[in-house]
Amino acid sequence: MFNIYKIATIAPALSLANPAKNAQEVIELFKEADSNGATIALFPELTLTGYSVGDLFFQSRLYSSQLSALKEVVSASNGLKIVVVIGLALQYNNRLYNCAMVIQDGEILGIVPKTYIPNKQEFYELRHFVSGVNVKKQSVELLGRSVPFGVDLLFSKGLLKFGVEICEDLWAVTPPSSSLASSGANLILNLSASNEIIGKSEYRAELVRTQSARAMCAYAYASSSIGESGSDTIFSGDLIIAEYGSIVARDSSISFDSKIAYGDVDLERVSNIRYLDSSFSQGKVEDVRVVNLSELNENNNINRYVDAHPFVPKNESEREKRCEEITNIQAYALIRRMKQAHIKRAVIGISGGLDSTLALLSTHKAFKIAGWDSKDIIAITMPGFGTTSRTLKNAIDLCKQLGVTLKEISIEKLALTEFEAIGHDKDEHSVTYENVQARARTSILMNTANKENGLVIGTGDLSEIALGWSTYNGDHMSMYGLNSGIPKTLVKYIIGHYANADKAISETLKDILDTPVSPELLPNSGDSIEQITEDIVGPYELHDFFLYHFVRHGFSAKKILFLAEIAFDNYDADTIKKWLKVFIKRFFTQQFKRNCMPDGVMVGTISLSPRANWRMPADADYTTFLEEL
Repeated sequence: MFNIYKIATIAPALSLANPAKNAQEVIELFKEADSNGATIALFPELTLTGYSVGDLFFQSRLYSSQLSALKEVVSASNGLKIVVVIGLALQYNNRLYNCAMVIQDGEILGIVPKTYIPNKQEFYELRHFVSGVNVKKQSVELLGRSVPFGVDLLFSKGLLKFGVEICEDLWAVTPPSSSLASSGANLILNLSASNEIIGKSEYRAELVRTQSARAMCAYAYASSSIGESGSDTIFSGDLIIAEYGSIVARDSSISFDSKIAYGDVDLERVSNIRYLDSSFSQGKVEDVRVVNLSELNENNNINRYVDAHPFVPKNESEREKRCEEITNIQAYALIRRMKQAHIKRAVIGISGGLDSTLALLSTHKAFKIAGWDSKDIIAITMPGFGTTSRTLKNAIDLCKQLGVTLKEISIEKLALTEFEAIGHDKDEHSVTYENVQARARTSILMNTANKENGLVIGTGDLSEIALGWSTYNGDHMSMYGLNSGIPKTLVKYIIGHYANADKAISETLKDILDTPVSPELLPNSGDSIEQITEDIVGPYELHDFFLYHFVRHGFSAKKILFLAEIAFDNYDADTIKKWLKVFIKRFFTQQFKRNCMPDGVMVGTISLSPRANWRMPADADYTTFLEEL
């Protein structure tokens, strides 16, 4: 479903040097995985014999017993859609190879030999096996059939295309998985026998995680269990599933019983990331053979964590670190622009809302870093017809606490003059009524900047830019869009970060954080905020989720809806669909504003600047993108 595949990594209870008994355990386990809807069941290296049987690999009895056990495994897979990947020793051309067998529906589809054979410290594998690095375009007769054999094999069905490497291959300087990924594999399977020594568990997981990021793929890893020989070392049965730099599932517990770790990997996400990354398309494509899989299990029971707030780190310490990093990026970017322009004054409109607060705080930080006088930050609060005393007070208090130059200029007279000039009834509270006020404020800021030789700091954030929630040539325009790379869901946490760092402004910032988001452009009754932005355009947490998956992953509206239903338990499906439609319509129809947006620093993986990483025509039709909803 939606190209999300369930992978089962399995560490079976092992009977060392007893292939028949191991085969029965393997069969029971992959049938269990099949009943749970797994696409692939991945077993450890040398599954049927065990990795640590030593010179018994040279014994003909063990080899023939292994082949008999293999026959039982292959036969048991008959009629099943699950792909079973097990490890065993293979004799070929009077050489012994450590191999992975790919099995489905009663057939061995392909055999992949291990490339890097360790011969160090506790590993002396070269004593028994040879490298398969040069085995390409070969086939081998096995169980009465000719089976493709080599390191040049990929296995494919639909979007799924996987390659195989074995244990040490991952630890090598040039792992085969890098080449396999460059040649089209979006999933790598690793059959392993990795022992435990101090610190190795963490390093192993990091190796899997980082390789999944480097190769832009999903990566599944299954290692031998404690049933291996404990004469000189011990094995834990580590099971790891990663996707593009993140661990999806892991079971590193040591158990004498068999265990399975399931993980759902999104191969559409992986593929779309590759399309967006030009370095991937420039990678070397090897001459590979593609083996077609038959029909796969449909993953109808997706158990995958979907982050409702993909722009915001979940861990508090990581979030604080991210906030500090972002504010530094903002501050140094602003210093760079002002130095280049030979300007030492900043002009910024302050409303008492989230965005202007963040822009002021980061501008103030830039001035502190540069050693400039905070009085050269000219903060202008411009109350209008809808301004409440709460937001006005917060704006004034914050400016005083930061020690910046504060000016209060009412826009009411300017707006009334404009209404009269264009023949607009001041009691008609239409979009004209609102936009006249927004453009009056921008005019004041721009003219003040000219007078003071200053730079107008834009306050609009990434979420507003995505939705076009700004007045064209009003708050849409500035001389430098300081917040343009920061989504609304993250803005709150960055302001909270400033509040935690400075007690002098903490109370004011907390009240700003508690204030409803509003443009305050319509008259209110009782000095209360009545024009709530999220009541009009929808919840920002939903729009940020839509934005992330639409731009970053290129997902369809139908898939975004599906993921949102998993991620959010505070909205029903109809509500999510309603606001997703709003997002798509606004995202397309408001591109004309983004096409002429001011410069602004990119802080994360998404920027909507036409000079950064988003380009689209302003006249694109959104119909196709809405049809499936």
